[in-house]
Amino acid sequence: MHTLQQLQNRVAAEILALPIKSTPPDLYNPIRYALSLNAKRIRPALTLLSCQLFGGTIEQALKPAIGMELFHNFTLLHDDIMDNAPLRRKEPTVHAKWNTNVAILSGDAMFTKAFQYIIAAPDAVVKPVSALFTDTALLVCEGQQLDMDYEKSGTVKIEDYIQMITLKTAVLIAASLKMGAIIADTSTHNAHHIYEYGKNLGIAFQLQDDILDVYADPEKFGKQIGGDIIANKKTYLLLSALYHANIDQYEQLTDLLHDTKNRYAAYEKISRVTTIYNALGVKEMAAEAVKHYYQLAITHLEAVEMDAPQKQMLYDFGSDMLQREL
Repeated sequence: MHTLQQLQNRVAAEILALPIKSTPPDLYNPIRYALSLNAKRIRPALTLLSCQLFGGTIEQALKPAIGMELFHNFTLLHDDIMDNAPLRRKEPTVHAKWNTNVAILSGDAMFTKAFQYIIAAPDAVVKPVSALFTDTALLVCEGQQLDMDYEKSGTVKIEDYIQMITLKTAVLIAASLKMGAIIADTSTHNAHHIYEYGKNLGIAFQLQDDILDVYADPEKFGKQIGGDIIANKKTYLLLSALYHANIDQYEQLTDLLHDTKNRYAAYEKISRVTTIYNALGVKEMAAEAVKHYYQLAITHLEAVEMDAPQKQMLYDFGSDMLQREL
């Protein structure tokens, strides 16, 4: 039985050995660059782990797992363009290093390559695996559109936000686990509960990411601190602040969000918003939400029919996943 770390290492080696063409260079070099950045390869490793835990083999799930990682990186390329993000994993984003058009087209090529690997699943399961992938890809797109819509909307509720991050982030983690379960030919019951485990864990992960975006150590986070504040993203922290703010705090927040004349420098906007967050205790509110969705994940994991020593690997993964440093 391979550990998650061993599976991550296997995926990392496979990614390095991918047969990526060289010509035209502005199409393929950005793909090679994006895949070379330091990454944990969690999603494909989960596909392999799930397949293994349900009685399948790593080789059966390896190519679809690589497909999931390629798709994930495709979403990052395009998300960074839409967010105008300068850094990804402490390095310049593809659109910053090349340009926007190059990043769009390289992302499209990466998505195509992802599908090639997905349909390399074993013949007996290629149809349900492909259906899971395409359904998930559309859900991720829906989540990204909602994310952009919410930047301009003044009526976003916390439950709307949870739905958005479920689609944008959590379903890909859930699908990675379910894909391995399908390849291993486990029961529908197990496939459902492993999906729900991953989905709720993914929600908890994203909520923690909201906290990290504001409060993380920049040296450890790998992305621009306060990026969500600069982009006016409706995060759990911002929505909680707007809900709990007094009149003065609410007016300050809305003024900062609608600063169309760019009266505030980025660092000043981050500082002012963070001060209000601290006064309202929204960091602690978000931390409680993380605990809530983590417990939902554990409830579904408990329903999975699997030997205790094997299931412990998933308990450990869930716990470790939420131990990122602030």
